[in-house]
Amino acid sequence: MTLNLNEQMTQLARQAKDASRELAKLTTAEKNACLLAMATALEQNTPAIKEANVKDMEFGAKHNLSSAMLDRLKLDDKRIAAMARGLREVAALPDPVGKTLDERTRPNGLKLQKISTPIGVVVIIYESRPNVTADAASLCFKSGNATILRGGKEALNSNQIIAKTMIDAGRIALSGFPEHAIQVVPTTDREAIPILLSLTQYVDLCMPRGGESLIRAVADCSKVPVIKHYKGVCHVFVDADADFKMAEDIAMNAKVQRPGVCNAMETLLVDQSVAEKFLPAIGEKMFAKHVEIRADDRSRQILNGLAPAAKLKPAAEQDWFTEYNDYVLNVRVVDGVKQAIDHINHYGSAHSDSIVTRNEAHAKQFLAGVDSATVYWNASTRFTDGGEFGMGAEIGISTDKIGARGPMGLDELTTYKWIGIGNGQVRG
Repeated sequence: MTLNLNEQMTQLARQAKDASRELAKLTTAEKNACLLAMATALEQNTPAIKEANVKDMEFGAKHNLSSAMLDRLKLDDKRIAAMARGLREVAALPDPVGKTLDERTRPNGLKLQKISTPIGVVVIIYESRPNVTADAASLCFKSGNATILRGGKEALNSNQIIAKTMIDAGRIALSGFPEHAIQVVPTTDREAIPILLSLTQYVDLCMPRGGESLIRAVADCSKVPVIKHYKGVCHVFVDADADFKMAEDIAMNAKVQRPGVCNAMETLLVDQSVAEKFLPAIGEKMFAKHVEIRADDRSRQILNGLAPAAKLKPAAEQDWFTEYNDYVLNVRVVDGVKQAIDHINHYGSAHSDSIVTRNEAHAKQFLAGVDSATVYWNASTRFTDGGEFGMGAEIGISTDKIGARGPMGLDELTTYKWIGIGNGQVRG
C-alpha cells in the first residue's frame, strides 16, 4: 500500500517519537560507541559518498548554483574526514543529559532538583551543505534526541548516503540501536514540510538552516517551536585606533576565506579618521581577490581608480541589509564607535560583528552596544562556529534571544525537568 504524503510524514514523526524514548534510555557509553562506529564508517565509505556527491554537484551546476553555493555542496576527502572527526569530537564531549542544573531543599523538607533532559524529536531543515547531515544527527544522537533531516534537493544523494552510513554503523555497534533515531525525509516535495511541522504531538522543535527565504517560510508555516537564524549580515569595524596590519588580516579572513558561509563579513565599516590611509590598502587586496565593492560616497571617492568600474559600485540602501554569500562587500566610512554601533544594530542580523582597535574603552563600548549573538574584539567573525567554540560539531547558530543564542552545541539541545523528592509533604 502506497502512503500519501500526509501518512508518510505522520509515520516518520511517530517513528521518531518512539525512537526518542528509546534513545533517552541509552547510556553515555552506548551513545559514544555508536558515534565512534559511525565516524569510522564514514571514512570507510568515502568513495561511495564522493560518488553520490558528484551527482549532486552535477545537478547543482545544471541548476546554476553560484560558485559559493557549489563550494558548500562539495564533499572531498578532507571534508568527509572532517565529518568523521566531528563525530569523534562529539563522542569525546561530556554527555549533556542527566546533569543537575540546580538543587534546593524547601523549608518543609521537599528536595527539588533541576535535571537536564533531551528535547525529544528535532526536525532539521537545511540547504546545500551535506556535512550538516552528520553534524546534526551526531549532536542530536548524543543529546538523546531523535532527528528528522530534510536537506535541499541539490544535496539529496549525499544526504541519503551519509545518513544510511551512520544508521547502518549504529545498528552494528549496538543491538538495541533505536530503529528510527536518524531519519531523512524521503521526498523533495515542498508540501512535506508544513505537514511535518503541524505534527505537534510528535515533533518538539524545528531548526532551519539556510537562506533567509527558507527560514522565513519554515517559521511562517510551523506549528512547533522554531529556532531561527534568518541571515548573517556580519560587520567588521576598523576603529580610529586600529592596528592596520591586524585590521587587514581580519577583514580579508572575514570576507574571502570562505564567503559562502553565514559568519563571513558582508560590510566593512571604517572610522573616518583612518579611512584615507586604510581603505586604499584593503581595497587593493579585496580587488586582487576579485571582490566587488559596494560603497558609500566617501569610500568610493577614496577607492576610485584602484579597480575597474565594474568592481566598484555605489551602495544602495538595500545592500546594507544583504547577505551576499559571495565575493561582494559593502564598505562605509563612519564617524566613531557610536555610529558604527548604530549602523550594525540597524542593518545587521544580530549574528557576528567585530571591532579592530587598540583602544580598550572603544572596544568595551562596542562589545556592550552591539546587540548580536557574538561580538568580537580584534578577531575575525569567522570564529562563530560550534567547532571553533569547542562545542564539537555544530547544530546551528541562533540569532533568537529566547533559549539558545549563538553557536548551538550539545547543551543547547537539552531542556530540563524538575524532580521533587519528599517524604509525605502535602501543601496546606
